[in-house]
Amino acid sequence: MSTKVKNDMREVMQTAWQFVRRNGYTMAEALRTAWANIKLRKAMAERIVKFYFQKVDGSIREAYGTLKSTLVPAVTGNGRKPNDSVQTYFDTEKNEWRCFKKANLLRIA
Repeated sequence: MSTKVKNDMREVMQTAWQFVRRNGYTMAEALRTAWANIKLRKAMAERIVKFYFQKVDGSIREAYGTLKSTLVPAVTGNGRKPNDSVQTYFDTEKNEWRCFKKANLLRIA
């Protein structure tokens, strides 16, 4: 098994356990959501991706986002420490950086 696959598996399991502990997910739900987050991040690194997540207020948000370096503005340090429970992305409709809770990802279109 390659190192890349091992790292992906490690990240999926760490994220899934985080969902179980913090959000009360079953392990099956947690693994499904963790894999969806990994796939979304990898897809956004290559192109603009349409996805859906549940906002904190309970409404469903359709988003078009990317992490591809040629499509996002230059990033400068913002003084914040990283938060592993949220996924940041560049919203191509609003032309701003946005984020959502990883546990709230519903699906990738």
